Amino acid sequence: MLLELKVSNFAIIENLHLSFKDGLNILSGETGAGKSVLLKSLSLLMGGKGSSDTIRTGASQATIEGSFDISKRADIIQNLKDMGIEVDEDLLIVRRVLSAGDKSKVYLNGSLSTLNSLRDIVAPLVELAGHSAPLIEMTGQHENRNLMSKNYHLDLLDQYAGTWDKRLLFTEKFNRYHGIFAEIKKLESDAKQKAQRLDFLVYQRDEIANLDLSPGEDQELEIEVKKLKNASRIGSFVDQAEEALYTDDDSAISRLNAVLKKGADLAALDPQIASKLENLEQAKALIDESIYEFRQYAAKIDADPQRLEEAEGRLSDMRKLQKKYGPTVNDILKALTDMETEISNLQNSETKIESLKKEATILLKELESLGQDLHKRRQKGAELLTQSVNSELLELNMKGVTFHVMVEKLQDLNSTGLSDVEFLSQTSAKDVKRPLAKFASGGELSRILLSLKRVVGSSNQPRTYLFDEVDTGVSGETAEKVGRKLKTIAKGQQVICVTHLPQVAAFGDIHFFIQKSPQKDSVAMLVSELRTKDRVQELARLISGEKISKTSVAHAEQLLAEAQA
Repeated sequence: MLLELKVSNFAIIENLHLSFKDGLNILSGETGAGKSVLLKSLSLLMGGKGSSDTIRTGASQATIEGSFDISKRADIIQNLKDMGIEVDEDLLIVRRVLSAGDKSKVYLNGSLSTLNSLRDIVAPLVELAGHSAPLIEMTGQHENRNLMSKNYHLDLLDQYAGTWDKRLLFTEKFNRYHGIFAEIKKLESDAKQKAQRLDFLVYQRDEIANLDLSPGEDQELEIEVKKLKNASRIGSFVDQAEEALYTDDDSAISRLNAVLKKGADLAALDPQIASKLENLEQAKALIDESIYEFRQYAAKIDADPQRLEEAEGRLSDMRKLQKKYGPTVNDILKALTDMETEISNLQNSETKIESLKKEATILLKELESLGQDLHKRRQKGAELLTQSVNSELLELNMKGVTFHVMVEKLQDLNSTGLSDVEFLSQTSAKDVKRPLAKFASGGELSRILLSLKRVVGSSNQPRTYLFDEVDTGVSGETAEKVGRKLKTIAKGQQVICVTHLPQVAAFGDIHFFIQKSPQKDSVAMLVSELRTKDRVQELARLISGEKISKTSVAHAEQLLAEAQA
């Protein structure tokens, strides 16, 4: 929902600050007062192209800023987060800055962005009733882009006929069906290239497999090679340690024995000394154990030059493989596993192709059955939609104009089924049915969309609708019905409607009046929110023109009372 609009130095707007509400927001004013300028500023918030020509004379830049409540639009919040844009208090603040030289900047919640990103978030998308509904939908004499799109026609029909979920399932299967053929094409590509790849993989696999590696073996070999290279140093160390600790006349064990002997003699005189000697006894036992372990360890070290050569050679072979496949033996073994998988796939590609073809055959039957079912449901839905919309159009003074939903069966499946759907109009019983996109006027499109919204209902994703000139060519009782329909659409979401009809304006939840204000060397646009008394005066002006009479005021009061009842 659009909460606020701030515009400065844009065309005839010097400074403008509007606060919109949910429900039906009415904009009215004299012809030429600047309503189109206001709508143009809103279109810029939707990603419309800006031009330096629209900058107010004497200003260096124009700024358009809109604040949106997106608390009920989890899809848009997620899209903003995916773009890396922070969302605070469930608000989206869009800011457009137009500068001289056609330079334009876009900001989303203060982050510099692009027009494409702005359009992705805010601007109307081709589908109105689909899963990615727009935040703003503009429907006016020149802005009925959705009704010009056959994609939108299909979306709306599927929403009305209750076939949206079936269509999503169909699309999922359709994409898988075509994905299968992409896989088959890849498997069947250049047999010679496949054979060469297989030969290369087998060579690499054998190169690794012939070494018969085990995880962590490279680290173990490195340690073994170091030991073998330094066997003499290790042996010399063990000999020196044994002499210093055990065999020399002045060894540590000899001195320790002497201390223990003297201590034992004194223990007869002082029993406490015996307990003090226990740690020394343990030290002697530890020295004995250490010397034994040194001897055992040294005995296991075999300074065999042949073994050293073998270990160094194997380690060298590993290093060569590590340069190709990774820094450790574990990386080499993973590469081996991947190779064996790819070799298996290449060797069994024919079996895989046959399996994929069988899956494709099954999927095609499912798609044909599901496509037929979708088409039948759409045909039934189209009949009901046509009848319902035409009933609405009769109330909107669309005399002679008949709405039709064409559903033709396609020869080939596409991603949405077997149906070609298009909205048509017919100006008389003798006239041929023609596509809306080519022959319907802007006013007709607006009222057809209004009827569709009444019949199909609103999406569960609230957004802002901008209706411009939806009341063209209607008056009296028909105008009142247009107002009631707009009021209905505005429930749970927001409608901003530019109107010249008092019957429509009376239904507004809030009413803004647009007027031009002459200045010394220029003109500015003023917009004010009308309260009860001023609102009656504006309705009276819409009824009788500039000369407001007591009768028009009374009529205005009656219109307002009945509409707001």
